[in-house]
Amino acid sequence: MSEERPKRLALIASKGTLDWAYPPFILASTAAALDMEVAVFFTFYGLPLLCKDLKAKVSPHSNPAMPMKMPFGSEGFQNFEWPIPNAISSNIPGFDTFATSMMKKSFAKKGVATIEELREACVDLDVTLIACQMTMDVFGFTRDQFIDDIDLGGAAAFLEFAADSDISLFI
Repeated sequence: MSEERPKRLALIASKGTLDWAYPPFILASTAAALDMEVAVFFTFYGLPLLCKDLKAKVSPHSNPAMPMKMPFGSEGFQNFEWPIPNAISSNIPGFDTFATSMMKKSFAKKGVATIEELREACVDLDVTLIACQMTMDVFGFTRDQFIDDIDLGGAAAFLEFAADSDISLFI
C-alpha cells in the first residue's frame, strides 16, 4: 500500500517589481500552510526578490493595467487617486518612489505583510526557493547577495520538481 504524497505547487517568479513580488510569495506561503510541497524558481527580473537587500519598487509606467484611480488610504491621502496617465507619470522624476511609498503605506494600513515578511514565512514553512544559476551568471549576481535559505539551480532542477506538481504557475 503506497502512502499518498502531498499536493505540489511549482511557481516561476520572473518579475521583480513590488506589485509582482506579492503573488509568488502569497501563493507559496499559503500553499505551504495548507501542507503542500512548494518550490519557487526565481529567474530573470524575479531573481532580485531573493536578495538580502530587497529594493522592489512599483513601476506604474510598465503596468498599463494599474488603476488610474487607486485610493491609497494613507494619512493625508485618504482619497488620493492617480491624477495623470501612466504614459506621463513615467517622465516625472521620483514618481516610482512616490508610488512605492504610497503602496507600502496602503498595504501596511490594511495589515498586509511586507515582501520580506512573506519571504520569511516561506522560509519558515520550508518552501524551496530556487535562484536561477544562469540568471545569476548573466546578471552578475554572487551567492553572498542572497538570503541564506535558498537553493541554486537551473531549469532542470526546477523542472524535476515541476514534472510531478499538481499545480504549475508562471508569474
